[in-house]
Amino acid sequence: MNSTGIGLTAIIVCLLQLLTCPQLCLAARQNDDDQSALEADVVIYGGTSSGVIAAIQVSRMGRTAILVEPGQHLGGLTSSGLGFTDSGNKSMIGGLAREFYRRVHKYYGQPEVWIHEDAAAYQYYRPNDDAMWTFEPHVAERLFQQMLAETSTVVLLGERLDREHGVLVHNQKIVQISTVSGKTLKAHQFIDATYEGDLMAAAGVPFTIGREANSEYEETLNGNQVARNIHHHRFLKNVDPYLIPGDPSSGLLPGVEQQSAGTEGSADHRIQAFCFRMCMTRVANNRVPFPRPADYNETEFELLLRNFEAGDHRIPFSPDMMPNGKTDTNNKGAVSTDYIGGNVEYASASDTDRAIIIQNHIRWQQGLMWTLTNHPRVPESVREHMSEWGLAADEFPDNGHWPHQLYVREARRMLSDYVVTEHDCFRRRVAEDPVGAGSYNMDSHNVRRFITDDGFVQNEGDVQVSPGGPYLISYRSIVPPTGSIQNLSVPVCLSASHIAYGSIRMEPVFMILGQSAATAAVLSTDAGVPLQKLNYSDLRKRLYADQQVLTLP
Repeated sequence: MNSTGIGLTAIIVCLLQLLTCPQLCLAARQNDDDQSALEADVVIYGGTSSGVIAAIQVSRMGRTAILVEPGQHLGGLTSSGLGFTDSGNKSMIGGLAREFYRRVHKYYGQPEVWIHEDAAAYQYYRPNDDAMWTFEPHVAERLFQQMLAETSTVVLLGERLDREHGVLVHNQKIVQISTVSGKTLKAHQFIDATYEGDLMAAAGVPFTIGREANSEYEETLNGNQVARNIHHHRFLKNVDPYLIPGDPSSGLLPGVEQQSAGTEGSADHRIQAFCFRMCMTRVANNRVPFPRPADYNETEFELLLRNFEAGDHRIPFSPDMMPNGKTDTNNKGAVSTDYIGGNVEYASASDTDRAIIIQNHIRWQQGLMWTLTNHPRVPESVREHMSEWGLAADEFPDNGHWPHQLYVREARRMLSDYVVTEHDCFRRRVAEDPVGAGSYNMDSHNVRRFITDDGFVQNEGDVQVSPGGPYLISYRSIVPPTGSIQNLSVPVCLSASHIAYGSIRMEPVFMILGQSAATAAVLSTDAGVPLQKLNYSDLRKRLYADQQVLTLP
């Protein structure tokens, strides 16, 4: 790999990045053999929180990294509205992940940043804590930018992988990847830090999508969930699913499948519902009204309106409070921000089809909020409550105050030599080669709406079961199986069953695994061995040195 100087293309890229994002310090090396290619020790695809942390770790280990992000913003969900950190046992969060949350605490220790609220009035700001776990979206992105600015990482925004022809593999190694715009990137090691697993899939690594049957891994919480876990986010009232109530021949309302309850624990292709984690506020001078989508269709919200008319007057969303009077807004109830069933084809869809799916989610959620605020069939008590809320005017200003990133809770999941299952979460099995830990609930949102035997609509798929404490995540679950790609690690779309992934899929865990993946990438290159043959004791030693938590309490 050439390390003598910076080529003209790299300089141009660096200058463009500095102009568009001056907080980032950028450097690149160019391969003399191919004047159009950028080269680094490690290329990370996906500027999620995991990808950002991976790039920082590579740099801190004295190696070069290129971070490639299809969008225009860094941090994934952490900087796109998910500010109420689903952290579980916080003592298990170490390394660069904890450093990030410590920087959040330090930021909010500045009196001048409390613009819309007094720090003393905010319940989650505790001056004597070492870290803070709630934050505004723009603060998270700023802190990620600052951390990257302390490194030599090259950041390429707006560069999407050419998923059809852009991954060159030779002798079970990725040689280079190319973007849709034509940029070519070469490295010793690659990391797929996307929520979708696009680089993994394009490289030919085996994966799965959907819910396994309970019988596949001898689990109890996987597959179709009708008889179990029926206490959350369901219809509490009888709501008719047909366009003309009582008339099946009239057709189904949008969002309802022509399906029965089905067999408990059986496998299917479905993944848990997506939403946008809106940043809302009741602060009058920082509030903008919820927009009415140009293609608003009242019929899409007939289930919501009928549910109100049946007597369920709950406010159908959960606004967890962030600093400065803002929220991280999540799904709640029978019909809410989750666009149930709208993501069935997302994981393997083309870029064009994904854009349509994302726009459908925007239309659904913006239409939902407008309906709740304005529609005469919504109970007056709900409309009065909604009149206090709007989108935060000082968040996402380049996107109509709407989050940049759809909450892709689940997409592809790698199939590797070690599949994390509920047995790991419950500590019936304990990994001997941990690279991180999880501790949050095994949490799956609903995946579909079906028709009950009584002829009413019901949600299905919600699971919320605590593992009862932390558990360890195997190194083998973040690298491809033996015999597959030797220089790719996958810290986000890792090898796990649907229900285990429901616990792993938390942003702090993705940061932890991103750091571990980057560490393994550097050590594997230094040792000249495939990731699958890296000496785990060497990896463990470095992870401990970098303050990762790898032992159970």
